[in-house]
Amino acid sequence: MLKALLFDVDGTLADTEEAHRAAFNAAFAEAGLGWDWSVPVYARLLGIAGGRERICHFWQAADPSAAGAPGAHALVEVLHARKTGHYTRLADAGRLALRPGIRRLVREARAARLPLAIASTTTPANIDALLRPPFGRNWRKLFAAVCDAGTAAAKKPAPDVYLAALAALGLAGADCLAFEDSANGLRAARAAGIPAIVTPTAWTRGQDVTGALLCLDHLGDPAHPIDLPGIPRRWVDLALLRRWHAAAQPEELTS
Repeated sequence: MLKALLFDVDGTLADTEEAHRAAFNAAFAEAGLGWDWSVPVYARLLGIAGGRERICHFWQAADPSAAGAPGAHALVEVLHARKTGHYTRLADAGRLALRPGIRRLVREARAARLPLAIASTTTPANIDALLRPPFGRNWRKLFAAVCDAGTAAAKKPAPDVYLAALAALGLAGADCLAFEDSANGLRAARAAGIPAIVTPTAWTRGQDVTGALLCLDHLGDPAHPIDLPGIPRRWVDLALLRRWHAAAQPEELTS
């Protein structure tokens, strides 16, 4: 029986990566570093979970001696804080629309009293910046648990943030469904025992999502329908999720 829905944030709730890339580059320009993450470079860096970790990885590859020098860690913290400020301003300006089906599914789940949770390794500030415009300043009340980069030390593909969300909900992984957009996110969800639906973006399309319950372009809405067999209303609703979740359960759990 489906008892909760767990959502990743970046790429899953909204296609945020271009905004993140622009924010990183703005922070680098302010610091006079001469760094500019092109689309191909940033696409490769998405394999590294966490903004600070991406900066460190890039710096280590570009200039190992400087990356290991005294004061490097402090500079990374400054860069990440500036990047977060730029990203927040983009989100506050309403530049980051939710992906099709997200707002509708949140409303359906709330109406059905089905708990929702966030399981993301992005920062609390980034999550707040993204969700405050569409859901209001009290958006946290929509979610029974909000787990983020401050919740678990190990980032995806480690399952830590999902395990934290399950603990907060008091549920087993098999009782839930996760929504992800990437191979790393899928690996994290599956390692926590949670079946997952993947809705990739242009940044993550083509990644190996073997083990996903389903891989869909998006969750669909009347204005953005999905034309696939098995989705009669042409968008993913709660009844369909319950059916898919039940079909994914081991026979001994459903008999």
